[in-house]
Amino acid sequence: MSETFPSAEPFDMRAFLRTIALFGPLDAAAIDDLAGELQWIALAGGAALFAEDDPADALYILRSGSLGAYRSSGKGHPRLLGMVNVGETVGEVGLIAQLPRTALVRALRDSELLRLPEAGFRRLVTKYPDAMMHSMGVAMRRHLLPNDDRRYSRPRTFAILPHDAGVDGQAFARSLKATLERYGNCALIDAANARGQDSEWFNAIEMRHRFVLYVGEAGQPEWREQCARQADCFVLPVHAATAPSAWPEADFIGGEREYLRPRHLVLMHAGDIRWGCARGWLGEVRGAQHHHVRGSGDIERISRLLTGRSIGLVLSGGGARGFAHIGVVRALREAGQQIDCVGGTSIGAIIGAGVAADWSHEEMLENYRRAFVDGYPLRDYTFPFVSLTRGMRVSRLLRREFDTRDIEDLALPFYCVTANLTAGHAHVHRSGPLWLWLRAGCAIPGVLPPVFHHGEVYVDGAVINNLPVDPMRERQVGEIVAVDIGADEVLRAGVEEYALPAAWRLALQRLRGRPLRPGILGILLRAGMVNSEAASIERRAQTSLLLTPPVHNVGLLDWHAYERAIDAGYRYASEILGRGGVMRELP
Repeated sequence: MSETFPSAEPFDMRAFLRTIALFGPLDAAAIDDLAGELQWIALAGGAALFAEDDPADALYILRSGSLGAYRSSGKGHPRLLGMVNVGETVGEVGLIAQLPRTALVRALRDSELLRLPEAGFRRLVTKYPDAMMHSMGVAMRRHLLPNDDRRYSRPRTFAILPHDAGVDGQAFARSLKATLERYGNCALIDAANARGQDSEWFNAIEMRHRFVLYVGEAGQPEWREQCARQADCFVLPVHAATAPSAWPEADFIGGEREYLRPRHLVLMHAGDIRWGCARGWLGEVRGAQHHHVRGSGDIERISRLLTGRSIGLVLSGGGARGFAHIGVVRALREAGQQIDCVGGTSIGAIIGAGVAADWSHEEMLENYRRAFVDGYPLRDYTFPFVSLTRGMRVSRLLRREFDTRDIEDLALPFYCVTANLTAGHAHVHRSGPLWLWLRAGCAIPGVLPPVFHHGEVYVDGAVINNLPVDPMRERQVGEIVAVDIGADEVLRAGVEEYALPAAWRLALQRLRGRPLRPGILGILLRAGMVNSEAASIERRAQTSLLLTPPVHNVGLLDWHAYERAIDAGYRYASEILGRGGVMRELP
Protein backbone atom coordinates (compact mmCIF):
# COMPACT_ATOMS: atom_id res chain seq x y z
CA MET A 1 0.00 0.00 0.00
CA SER A 2 1.41 3.37 -1.05
CA GLU A 3 2.08 6.18 1.40
CA THR A 4 0.23 9.50 1.02
CA PHE A 5 2.00 12.84 1.28
CA PRO A 6 0.63 16.39 1.61
CA SER A 7 0.78 18.82 -1.30
CA ALA A 8 3.79 21.09 -1.62
CA GLU A 9 3.53 24.59 -0.15
CA PRO A 10 4.83 27.66 -2.03
CA PHE A 11 8.56 28.23 -1.60
CA ASP A 12 9.33 30.77 1.13
CA MET A 13 12.78 32.18 0.39
CA ARG A 14 13.24 33.90 3.75
CA ALA A 15 12.11 30.91 5.78
CA PHE A 16 14.49 28.76 3.75
CA LEU A 17 17.44 31.09 4.44
CA ARG A 18 16.73 31.05 8.19
CA THR A 19 17.31 27.27 8.24
CA ILE A 20 20.89 27.63 6.98
CA ALA A 21 23.54 27.55 9.74
CA LEU A 22 25.80 29.96 7.88
CA PHE A 23 23.20 32.71 8.22
CA GLY A 24 21.92 31.78 11.68
CA PRO A 25 22.56 35.14 13.46
CA LEU A 26 21.12 37.36 10.70
CA ASP A 27 17.99 39.27 11.77
CA ALA A 28 14.95 39.84 9.59
CA ALA A 29 16.39 42.93 7.90
CA ALA A 30 19.67 41.16 7.13
CA ILE A 31 17.79 38.16 5.74
CA ASP A 32 15.84 40.53 3.47
CA ASP A 33 19.08 42.10 2.25
CA LEU A 34 20.62 38.65 1.71
CA ALA A 35 17.60 37.56 -0.32
CA GLY A 36 18.01 40.66 -2.47
CA GLU A 37 21.63 39.82 -3.25
CA LEU A 38 20.99 36.21 -4.33
CA GLN A 39 20.88 35.14 -7.96
CA TRP A 40 18.85 32.08 -9.01
CA ILE A 41 20.61 29.63 -11.34
CA ALA A 42 19.67 26.23 -12.78
CA LEU A 43 22.24 23.49 -13.36
CA ALA A 44 21.50 20.45 -15.50
CA GLY A 45 22.46 17.01 -14.19
CA GLY A 46 26.13 16.34 -14.99
CA ALA A 47 27.05 20.01 -15.46
CA ALA A 48 29.94 21.47 -13.48
CA LEU A 49 29.37 24.34 -11.05
CA PHE A 50 33.11 25.00 -10.74
CA ALA A 51 36.37 23.08 -11.13
CA GLU A 52 39.48 22.62 -9.02
CA ASP A 53 41.70 25.72 -9.02
CA ASP A 54 38.95 28.00 -10.38
CA PRO A 55 38.89 31.44 -8.72
CA ALA A 56 36.42 31.71 -5.84
CA ASP A 57 33.99 34.45 -6.89
CA ALA A 58 30.76 33.37 -5.12
CA LEU A 59 29.19 31.03 -2.62
CA TYR A 60 26.17 28.88 -3.46
CA ILE A 61 23.14 27.59 -1.58
CA LEU A 62 21.49 24.46 -2.94
CA ARG A 63 17.76 25.06 -3.40
CA SER A 64 16.87 21.68 -4.95
CA GLY A 65 18.61 18.63 -6.39
CA SER A 66 22.08 17.59 -5.24
CA LEU A 67 25.73 18.26 -6.01
CA GLY A 68 28.78 16.04 -5.86
CA ALA A 69 32.23 17.23 -4.78
CA TYR A 70 35.21 15.54 -6.45
CA ARG A 71 38.98 15.68 -6.26
CA SER A 72 41.59 14.55 -8.79
CA SER A 73 42.84 11.08 -7.92
CA GLY A 74 45.47 10.54 -10.60
CA LYS A 75 43.65 7.29 -11.50
CA GLY A 76 41.30 8.42 -14.23
CA HIS A 77 37.97 9.66 -12.94
CA PRO A 78 37.98 12.12 -10.01
CA ARG A 79 37.30 10.69 -6.55
CA LEU A 80 33.91 11.51 -5.03
CA LEU A 81 34.40 13.30 -1.70
CA GLY A 82 30.72 13.57 -0.82
CA MET A 83 27.46 15.35 -1.48
CA VAL A 84 26.06 18.84 -1.09
CA ASN A 85 22.39 18.48 -0.16
CA VAL A 86 19.43 20.85 -0.18
CA GLY A 87 19.90 23.71 2.30
CA GLU A 88 23.69 23.34 2.35
CA THR A 89 26.26 25.80 1.09
CA VAL A 90 29.33 25.28 -1.06
CA GLY A 91 32.22 27.54 -2.02
CA GLU A 92 32.08 29.75 1.08
CA VAL A 93 35.60 28.95 2.33
CA GLY A 94 37.26 29.90 -0.93
CA LEU A 95 35.24 33.11 -1.07
CA ILE A 96 36.10 34.13 2.50
CA ALA A 97 39.80 33.15 2.31
CA GLN A 98 40.25 34.22 -1.31
CA LEU A 99 41.66 30.82 -2.22
CA PRO A 100 41.18 28.84 -5.45
CA ARG A 101 38.57 26.09 -5.46
CA THR A 102 39.86 22.87 -3.87
CA ALA A 103 37.33 20.51 -5.50
CA LEU A 104 35.32 19.98 -8.64
CA VAL A 105 31.61 20.44 -7.87
CA ARG A 106 29.10 18.99 -10.32
CA ALA A 107 25.33 18.57 -10.37
CA LEU A 108 24.38 14.95 -9.74
CA ARG A 109 20.91 15.66 -11.09
CA ASP A 110 18.96 18.69 -12.27
CA SER A 111 19.49 21.26 -9.53
CA GLU A 112 18.59 24.82 -8.58
CA LEU A 113 20.99 27.06 -6.66
CA LEU A 114 21.08 30.50 -5.12
CA ARG A 115 24.31 32.35 -5.89
CA LEU A 116 25.76 35.02 -3.60
CA PRO A 117 28.45 36.84 -5.63
CA GLU A 118 31.55 38.25 -4.00
CA ALA A 119 30.36 41.84 -4.31
CA GLY A 120 27.09 41.02 -2.54
CA PHE A 121 28.95 39.15 0.19
CA ARG A 122 31.21 42.16 0.80
CA ARG A 123 28.21 44.48 1.02
CA LEU A 124 26.62 42.25 3.68
CA VAL A 125 29.90 42.12 5.63
CA THR A 126 30.10 45.93 5.58
CA LYS A 127 26.48 46.39 6.67
CA TYR A 128 26.28 43.51 9.22
CA PRO A 129 29.86 42.93 10.41
CA ASP A 130 29.06 41.07 13.65
CA ALA A 131 26.56 38.67 12.10
CA MET A 132 28.73 37.98 9.06
CA MET A 133 31.78 37.35 11.28
CA HIS A 134 29.74 34.53 12.81
CA SER A 135 29.08 33.19 9.33
CA MET A 136 32.79 33.24 8.57
CA GLY A 137 33.48 31.34 11.79
CA VAL A 138 30.96 28.65 10.88
CA ALA A 139 32.55 28.23 7.46
CA MET A 140 36.11 28.03 8.77
CA ARG A 141 35.21 25.56 11.55
CA ARG A 142 33.78 23.23 8.92
CA HIS A 143 36.91 23.62 6.84
CA LEU A 144 39.19 22.79 9.77
CA LEU A 145 37.55 19.47 10.67
CA PRO A 146 40.16 16.69 11.22
CA ASN A 147 39.20 15.03 7.95
CA ASP A 148 38.78 17.67 5.28
CA ASP A 149 36.36 15.50 3.29
CA ARG A 150 33.88 15.19 6.16
CA ARG A 151 32.41 18.62 5.59
CA TYR A 152 30.55 17.07 2.67
CA SER A 153 27.29 15.20 3.22
CA ARG A 154 26.08 11.70 2.43
CA PRO A 155 23.48 10.68 -0.15
CA ARG A 156 19.90 11.33 0.95
CA THR A 157 17.86 10.16 -2.02
CA PHE A 158 18.18 6.64 -3.38
CA ALA A 159 16.84 5.09 -6.58
CA ILE A 160 16.04 1.44 -5.89
CA LEU A 161 16.03 -0.19 -9.31
CA PRO A 162 15.61 -3.99 -9.27
CA HIS A 163 17.23 -5.70 -12.22
CA ASP A 164 14.12 -7.62 -13.28
CA ALA A 165 10.63 -8.73 -12.29
CA GLY A 166 12.05 -11.61 -10.26
CA VAL A 167 13.20 -9.17 -7.55
CA ASP A 168 10.59 -7.76 -5.16
CA GLY A 169 11.77 -4.17 -5.06
CA GLN A 170 8.98 -3.07 -2.74
CA ALA A 171 9.86 -5.69 -0.11
CA PHE A 172 13.54 -4.76 -0.25
CA ALA A 173 12.71 -1.05 -0.05
CA ARG A 174 10.47 -1.55 3.00
CA SER A 175 13.26 -3.46 4.76
CA LEU A 176 15.78 -0.77 3.90
CA LYS A 177 13.37 1.97 4.99
CA ALA A 178 12.89 0.30 8.39
CA THR A 179 16.65 0.34 9.03
CA LEU A 180 17.22 3.85 7.66
CA GLU A 181 14.57 5.25 10.01
CA ARG A 182 16.92 4.59 12.91
CA TYR A 183 18.93 7.54 11.62
CA GLY A 184 16.17 9.88 10.44
CA ASN A 185 12.70 9.94 8.91
CA CYS A 186 12.45 8.19 5.56
CA ALA A 187 9.88 8.43 2.75
CA LEU A 188 9.20 5.65 0.24
CA ILE A 189 7.98 6.93 -3.13
CA ASP A 190 6.70 4.61 -5.83
CA ALA A 191 4.94 5.13 -9.15
CA ALA A 192 1.49 5.19 -7.51
CA ASN A 193 2.03 8.02 -5.05
CA ALA A 194 4.21 10.04 -7.47
CA ARG A 195 1.69 9.98 -10.32
CA GLY A 196 0.82 13.48 -11.52
CA GLN A 197 3.15 15.30 -9.11
CA ASP A 198 5.37 18.18 -10.17
CA SER A 199 8.99 19.02 -9.24
CA GLU A 200 7.92 21.19 -6.29
CA TRP A 201 6.17 18.19 -4.72
CA PHE A 202 9.34 16.11 -4.99
CA ASN A 203 11.40 18.97 -3.56
CA ALA A 204 9.01 19.28 -0.63
CA ILE A 205 9.22 15.55 0.12
CA GLU A 206 13.01 15.75 0.12
CA MET A 207 12.97 18.82 2.37
CA ARG A 208 10.72 17.12 4.94
CA HIS A 209 12.60 13.80 5.12
CA ARG A 210 16.14 12.85 5.99
CA PHE A 211 16.05 10.03 3.42
CA VAL A 212 13.89 9.34 0.37
CA LEU A 213 13.65 5.99 -1.42
CA TYR A 214 12.42 6.10 -5.02
CA VAL A 215 11.31 2.59 -5.95
CA GLY A 216 11.02 1.62 -9.59
CA GLU A 217 9.67 -1.86 -10.29
CA ALA A 218 10.32 -3.76 -13.51
CA GLY A 219 7.96 -2.80 -16.33
CA GLN A 220 7.86 0.89 -15.36
CA PRO A 221 10.48 2.37 -17.72
CA GLU A 222 9.38 6.01 -17.53
CA TRP A 223 9.05 6.03 -13.75
CA ARG A 224 12.36 4.19 -13.33
CA GLU A 225 14.08 6.86 -15.44
CA GLN A 226 12.55 9.54 -13.26
CA CYS A 227 13.79 7.70 -10.16
CA ALA A 228 17.27 7.64 -11.69
CA ARG A 229 17.14 11.37 -12.45
CA GLN A 230 15.89 12.17 -8.94
CA ALA A 231 18.43 10.18 -6.91
CA ASP A 232 21.83 10.92 -5.38
CA CYS A 233 22.69 7.23 -5.32
CA PHE A 234 21.64 4.01 -7.07
CA VAL A 235 20.76 0.85 -5.14
CA LEU A 236 20.56 -2.09 -7.54
CA PRO A 237 19.08 -5.34 -6.17
CA VAL A 238 19.37 -8.58 -8.11
CA HIS A 239 19.04 -12.29 -7.38
CA ALA A 240 22.64 -13.49 -7.24
CA ALA A 241 21.78 -16.86 -8.82
CA THR A 242 20.53 -15.34 -12.10
CA ALA A 243 22.79 -14.98 -15.14
CA PRO A 244 24.39 -11.51 -15.33
CA SER A 245 23.03 -9.11 -17.93
CA ALA A 246 22.88 -5.35 -18.48
CA TRP A 247 20.67 -3.15 -16.33
CA PRO A 248 17.73 -1.51 -18.11
CA GLU A 249 19.06 1.93 -17.09
CA ALA A 250 22.59 1.29 -18.38
CA ASP A 251 22.93 4.91 -19.54
CA PHE A 252 22.36 6.17 -16.01
CA ILE A 253 24.37 3.66 -14.01
CA GLY A 254 27.28 3.05 -16.37
CA GLY A 255 29.32 4.54 -19.15
CA GLU A 256 30.63 8.07 -18.84
CA ARG A 257 28.32 8.87 -15.93
CA GLU A 258 29.45 5.98 -13.77
CA TYR A 259 31.65 8.05 -11.49
CA LEU A 260 29.12 10.84 -10.89
CA ARG A 261 26.91 9.05 -8.37
CA PRO A 262 27.60 6.15 -6.01
CA ARG A 263 26.18 2.79 -7.11
CA HIS A 264 25.52 -0.11 -4.77
CA LEU A 265 24.96 -3.55 -6.27
CA VAL A 266 22.89 -5.71 -3.89
CA LEU A 267 23.24 -9.45 -4.47
CA MET A 268 20.27 -11.27 -2.91
CA HIS A 269 20.98 -14.85 -1.78
CA ALA A 270 18.46 -17.52 -0.82
CA GLY A 271 20.96 -18.95 1.69
CA ASP A 272 24.74 -18.93 1.83
CA ILE A 273 26.73 -16.73 -0.53
CA ARG A 274 27.18 -18.28 -3.97
CA TRP A 275 30.86 -18.05 -4.86
CA GLY A 276 31.64 -16.61 -8.28
CA CYS A 277 28.38 -14.73 -8.86
CA ALA A 278 29.64 -11.31 -7.75
CA ARG A 279 32.35 -11.12 -10.40
CA GLY A 280 29.87 -11.50 -13.27
CA TRP A 281 27.44 -8.91 -11.93
CA LEU A 282 30.19 -6.42 -11.17
CA GLY A 283 31.21 -6.76 -14.80
CA GLU A 284 27.79 -5.34 -15.69
CA VAL A 285 28.01 -2.47 -13.19
CA ARG A 286 31.68 -1.55 -13.26
CA GLY A 287 33.03 0.41 -10.32
CA ALA A 288 30.02 -0.26 -8.10
CA GLN A 289 30.29 -1.23 -4.46
CA HIS A 290 28.60 -4.56 -3.86
CA HIS A 291 26.84 -6.15 -0.91
CA HIS A 292 25.73 -9.71 -0.21
CA VAL A 293 22.31 -9.98 1.43
CA ARG A 294 21.39 -13.18 3.26
CA GLY A 295 19.06 -11.65 5.84
CA SER A 296 18.08 -8.57 7.81
CA GLY A 297 21.53 -8.15 9.36
CA ASP A 298 23.04 -7.51 5.94
CA ILE A 299 20.40 -4.88 5.14
CA GLU A 300 21.25 -3.14 8.42
CA ARG A 301 24.89 -3.12 7.34
CA ILE A 302 23.95 -1.57 3.99
CA SER A 303 22.04 1.17 5.83
CA ARG A 304 25.07 1.95 7.97
CA LEU A 305 27.29 2.14 4.91
CA LEU A 306 24.83 4.37 3.02
CA THR A 307 24.45 6.80 5.90
CA GLY A 308 28.05 7.01 7.11
CA ARG A 309 27.40 5.09 10.35
CA SER A 310 29.58 2.14 9.36
CA ILE A 311 32.75 0.93 11.04
CA GLY A 312 35.75 -0.07 8.97
CA LEU A 313 38.44 -2.26 10.55
CA VAL A 314 42.05 -1.90 9.35
CA LEU A 315 44.68 -4.43 10.49
CA SER A 316 48.43 -3.88 10.13
CA GLY A 317 51.20 -6.32 9.31
CA GLY A 318 53.69 -7.54 11.88
CA GLY A 319 54.39 -11.26 11.51
CA ALA A 320 53.34 -13.52 14.38
CA ARG A 321 52.39 -10.48 16.43
CA GLY A 322 49.38 -10.23 14.10
CA PHE A 323 47.65 -12.99 16.08
CA ALA A 324 46.75 -10.16 18.47
CA HIS A 325 44.22 -9.09 15.80
CA ILE A 326 42.15 -12.19 16.60
CA GLY A 327 41.84 -11.09 20.22
CA VAL A 328 40.97 -7.52 19.25
CA VAL A 329 38.22 -8.73 16.91
CA ARG A 330 36.76 -10.85 19.70
CA ALA A 331 36.74 -7.81 22.04
CA LEU A 332 35.08 -5.61 19.42
CA ARG A 333 32.36 -8.17 18.79
CA GLU A 334 31.71 -8.71 22.50
CA ALA A 335 31.46 -4.94 22.96
CA GLY A 336 28.71 -4.81 20.32
CA GLN A 337 30.75 -3.00 17.67
CA GLN A 338 29.49 -4.00 14.23
CA ILE A 339 32.33 -4.43 11.75
CA ASP A 340 31.05 -3.44 8.32
CA CYS A 341 34.16 -3.63 6.12
CA VAL A 342 37.73 -4.81 6.54
CA GLY A 343 41.15 -4.09 5.08
CA GLY A 344 44.69 -5.05 5.93
CA THR A 345 48.29 -5.69 5.03
CA SER A 346 50.31 -8.91 5.34
CA ILE A 347 49.20 -10.94 8.41
CA GLY A 348 46.57 -8.25 9.02
CA ALA A 349 45.02 -9.00 5.63
CA ILE A 350 45.03 -12.75 6.36
CA ILE A 351 43.26 -12.26 9.72
CA GLY A 352 40.98 -9.63 8.17
CA ALA A 353 39.90 -12.07 5.45
CA GLY A 354 38.58 -14.38 8.17
CA VAL A 355 36.59 -11.49 9.64
CA ALA A 356 35.22 -10.61 6.20
CA ALA A 357 34.32 -14.27 5.65
CA ASP A 358 32.13 -14.05 8.76
CA TRP A 359 34.13 -16.64 10.69
CA SER A 360 33.20 -16.98 14.33
CA HIS A 361 35.87 -16.56 17.01
CA GLU A 362 36.05 -20.34 17.35
CA GLU A 363 36.53 -20.78 13.60
CA MET A 364 39.28 -18.18 13.57
CA LEU A 365 41.09 -19.86 16.46
CA GLU A 366 40.96 -23.26 14.77
CA ASN A 367 41.70 -22.17 11.22
CA TYR A 368 44.67 -19.93 12.01
CA ARG A 369 46.14 -22.40 14.49
CA ARG A 370 46.00 -25.09 11.80
CA ALA A 371 47.63 -22.80 9.25
CA PHE A 372 50.35 -21.07 11.25
CA VAL A 373 51.09 -23.11 14.36
CA ASP A 374 50.58 -26.64 13.07
CA GLY A 375 51.31 -25.83 9.42
CA TYR A 376 54.90 -24.53 9.76
CA PRO A 377 54.43 -22.05 6.89
CA LEU A 378 58.13 -21.21 6.44
CA ARG A 379 59.61 -24.72 6.61
CA ASP A 380 60.10 -25.30 2.86
CA TYR A 381 63.65 -23.90 2.62
CA THR A 382 65.42 -23.75 -0.72
CA PHE A 383 68.58 -22.38 -2.29
CA PRO A 384 68.25 -18.59 -1.88
CA PHE A 385 68.28 -17.66 -5.56
CA VAL A 386 65.01 -15.68 -5.06
CA SER A 387 64.14 -16.25 -1.41
CA LEU A 388 64.97 -18.46 1.55
CA THR A 389 61.77 -20.50 1.16
CA ARG A 390 59.81 -21.85 -1.80
CA GLY A 391 56.48 -20.36 -0.67
CA MET A 392 54.69 -23.60 -1.50
CA ARG A 393 53.65 -24.33 2.09
CA VAL A 394 52.17 -20.86 2.61
CA SER A 395 50.32 -21.08 -0.71
CA ARG A 396 48.91 -24.51 0.13
CA LEU A 397 47.80 -23.42 3.61
CA LEU A 398 46.05 -20.30 2.30
CA ARG A 399 44.29 -22.29 -0.43
CA ARG A 400 43.14 -24.84 2.11
CA GLU A 401 41.64 -22.23 4.45
CA PHE A 402 40.09 -19.90 1.85
CA ASP A 403 39.46 -22.36 -0.97
CA THR A 404 38.65 -20.92 -4.41
CA ARG A 405 36.56 -17.96 -3.36
CA ASP A 406 37.21 -14.52 -4.80
CA ILE A 407 37.62 -11.40 -2.70
CA GLU A 408 34.23 -10.34 -4.06
CA ASP A 409 32.63 -13.45 -2.50
CA LEU A 410 33.39 -12.42 1.08
CA ALA A 411 30.41 -11.50 3.25
CA LEU A 412 31.87 -8.09 4.12
CA PRO A 413 33.59 -5.63 1.77
CA PHE A 414 37.32 -6.38 1.95
CA TYR A 415 40.64 -5.27 0.52
CA CYS A 416 44.25 -6.29 0.97
CA VAL A 417 47.40 -4.41 0.04
CA THR A 418 50.50 -5.60 -1.81
CA ALA A 419 53.61 -3.78 -2.96
CA ASN A 420 53.94 -3.83 -6.75
CA LEU A 421 57.71 -3.72 -7.28
CA THR A 422 57.27 -3.40 -11.05
CA ALA A 423 55.23 -0.20 -10.80
CA GLY A 424 56.79 0.96 -7.53
CA HIS A 425 53.57 1.59 -5.60
CA ALA A 426 51.11 -0.06 -3.27
CA HIS A 427 48.32 -2.00 -4.95
CA VAL A 428 44.90 -2.29 -3.30
CA HIS A 429 43.11 -5.53 -4.22
CA ARG A 430 39.33 -5.56 -3.97
CA SER A 431 38.78 -8.37 -6.47
CA GLY A 432 40.39 -11.54 -7.72
CA PRO A 433 41.39 -14.86 -6.12
CA LEU A 434 41.52 -14.31 -2.35
CA TRP A 435 44.26 -16.83 -1.56
CA LEU A 436 46.52 -15.49 -4.33
CA TRP A 437 46.50 -11.87 -3.16
CA LEU A 438 46.84 -12.88 0.48
CA ARG A 439 49.85 -14.92 -0.59
CA ALA A 440 51.31 -11.92 -2.45
CA GLY A 441 50.56 -9.63 0.48
CA CYS A 442 52.67 -11.72 2.88
CA ALA A 443 55.62 -12.27 0.49
CA ILE A 444 58.31 -10.90 2.81
CA PRO A 445 61.19 -9.89 0.49
CA GLY A 446 63.97 -12.42 0.79
CA VAL A 447 61.91 -14.79 2.94
CA LEU A 448 59.01 -15.74 0.66
CA PRO A 449 59.21 -15.51 -3.13
CA PRO A 450 57.17 -12.75 -4.79
CA VAL A 451 54.00 -13.50 -6.69
CA PHE A 452 54.67 -13.03 -10.41
CA HIS A 453 51.40 -12.11 -12.12
CA HIS A 454 50.90 -10.81 -15.67
CA GLY A 455 54.56 -9.84 -15.85
CA GLU A 456 54.54 -7.84 -12.62
CA VAL A 457 56.17 -8.57 -9.26
CA TYR A 458 54.14 -8.39 -6.03
CA VAL A 459 55.49 -8.62 -2.48
CA ASP A 460 54.41 -7.91 1.10
CA GLY A 461 52.33 -4.71 1.26
CA ALA A 462 54.11 -3.72 4.49
CA VAL A 463 57.05 -2.61 2.34
CA ILE A 464 55.00 0.47 1.34
CA ASN A 465 51.83 0.62 3.45
CA ASN A 466 51.75 -1.32 6.69
CA LEU A 467 48.62 0.40 8.05
CA PRO A 468 46.34 0.85 5.01
CA VAL A 469 43.84 3.32 6.44
CA ASP A 470 43.74 5.47 3.30
CA PRO A 471 41.93 2.91 1.08
CA MET A 472 39.29 2.57 3.80
CA ARG A 473 38.86 6.35 4.02
CA GLU A 474 38.38 6.48 0.25
CA ARG A 475 35.36 4.19 0.61
CA GLN A 476 33.77 6.84 2.86
CA VAL A 477 33.05 4.61 5.83
CA GLY A 478 31.81 6.37 8.95
CA GLU A 479 34.49 5.52 11.49
CA ILE A 480 37.78 3.64 11.20
CA VAL A 481 39.14 1.35 13.90
CA ALA A 482 42.78 0.53 13.17
CA VAL A 483 44.94 -2.05 14.95
CA ASP A 484 48.65 -1.35 14.61
CA ILE A 485 50.92 -4.09 15.94
CA GLY A 486 53.86 -2.62 13.98
CA ALA A 487 57.44 -3.80 14.22
CA ASP A 488 59.19 -1.10 16.23
CA GLU A 489 61.77 -2.09 18.83
CA VAL A 490 61.70 -5.80 18.08
CA LEU A 491 65.28 -6.39 16.90
CA ARG A 492 68.05 -6.40 19.48
CA ALA A 493 71.73 -7.44 19.37
CA GLY A 494 73.76 -8.62 22.33
CA VAL A 495 77.18 -7.96 20.82
CA GLU A 496 79.27 -5.09 19.45
CA GLU A 497 80.67 -6.15 16.07
CA TYR A 498 80.97 -5.26 12.41
CA ALA A 499 81.73 -8.74 11.01
CA LEU A 500 80.46 -12.20 11.93
CA PRO A 501 82.69 -14.72 13.71
CA ALA A 502 83.37 -18.15 12.23
CA ALA A 503 80.31 -20.23 11.39
CA TRP A 504 81.15 -22.87 14.01
CA ARG A 505 81.10 -20.21 16.75
CA LEU A 506 77.66 -18.99 15.58
CA ALA A 507 76.36 -22.54 15.57
CA LEU A 508 77.76 -23.22 19.04
CA GLN A 509 76.15 -20.10 20.49
CA ARG A 510 72.79 -21.11 19.11
CA LEU A 511 73.15 -24.67 20.40
CA ARG A 512 73.81 -23.23 23.86
CA GLY A 513 70.62 -21.15 23.58
CA ARG A 514 72.47 -17.83 23.56
CA PRO A 515 71.68 -16.20 20.19
CA LEU A 516 73.37 -12.81 20.42
CA ARG A 517 72.22 -11.66 17.01
CA PRO A 518 68.80 -11.61 15.29
CA GLY A 519 68.38 -14.29 12.63
CA ILE A 520 68.21 -13.69 8.92
CA LEU A 521 64.44 -14.24 8.77
CA GLY A 522 63.82 -11.63 11.47
CA ILE A 523 66.19 -9.16 9.81
CA LEU A 524 64.49 -9.54 6.43
CA LEU A 525 61.01 -9.23 7.89
CA ARG A 526 61.94 -6.13 9.88
CA ALA A 527 63.76 -4.55 6.92
CA GLY A 528 60.68 -5.06 4.76
CA MET A 529 58.54 -2.99 7.14
CA VAL A 530 60.81 -0.04 7.98
CA ASN A 531 60.05 2.14 4.94
CA SER A 532 56.33 2.34 5.61
CA GLU A 533 56.56 3.37 9.26
CA ALA A 534 56.92 7.12 8.69
CA ALA A 535 53.79 7.12 6.53
CA SER A 536 51.98 5.06 9.18
CA ILE A 537 52.19 8.03 11.56
CA GLU A 538 50.04 10.07 9.19
CA ARG A 539 47.66 7.16 8.63
CA ARG A 540 47.22 6.68 12.37
CA ALA A 541 45.90 10.25 12.53
CA GLN A 542 43.14 9.35 10.06
CA THR A 543 41.59 6.79 12.41
CA SER A 544 38.65 7.20 14.76
CA LEU A 545 40.09 4.71 17.22
CA LEU A 546 43.66 3.43 17.15
CA LEU A 547 44.47 0.23 19.05
CA THR A 548 48.09 -0.74 19.73
CA PRO A 549 48.17 -4.02 21.67
CA PRO A 550 51.32 -4.57 23.79
CA VAL A 551 52.94 -7.43 21.87
CA HIS A 552 56.58 -6.30 21.89
CA ASN A 553 57.52 -9.53 23.67
CA VAL A 554 56.26 -11.60 20.72
CA GLY A 555 58.86 -12.27 18.04
CA LEU A 556 57.96 -11.54 14.44
CA LEU A 557 58.31 -15.24 13.58
CA ASP A 558 57.29 -16.71 16.92
CA TRP A 559 54.29 -18.70 15.64
CA HIS A 560 54.07 -20.64 18.91
CA ALA A 561 53.23 -17.42 20.79
CA TYR A 562 49.76 -17.88 19.27
CA GLU A 563 47.65 -17.92 22.45
CA ARG A 564 49.83 -15.33 24.18
CA ALA A 565 49.44 -12.81 21.33
CA ILE A 566 45.68 -13.42 21.04
CA ASP A 567 45.24 -12.97 24.77
CA ALA A 568 47.28 -9.75 24.76
CA GLY A 569 45.11 -8.29 21.99
CA TYR A 570 41.90 -9.33 23.71
CA ARG A 571 42.81 -7.99 27.15
CA TYR A 572 44.09 -4.70 25.76
CA ALA A 573 41.09 -4.05 23.49
CA SER A 574 38.61 -5.07 26.19
CA GLU A 575 40.14 -2.54 28.57
CA ILE A 576 40.14 0.25 25.96
CA LEU A 577 36.55 -0.43 24.95
CA GLY A 578 35.42 -0.42 28.56
CA ARG A 579 34.31 -4.04 28.71
CA GLY A 580 32.67 -4.59 32.11
CA GLY A 581 32.41 -0.84 32.60
CA VAL A 582 31.30 2.12 30.54
CA MET A 583 31.41 1.38 26.83
CA ARG A 584 33.58 3.84 24.98
CA GLU A 585 31.73 5.50 22.11
CA LEU A 586 33.61 6.04 18.90
CA PRO A 587 33.96 9.68 17.86
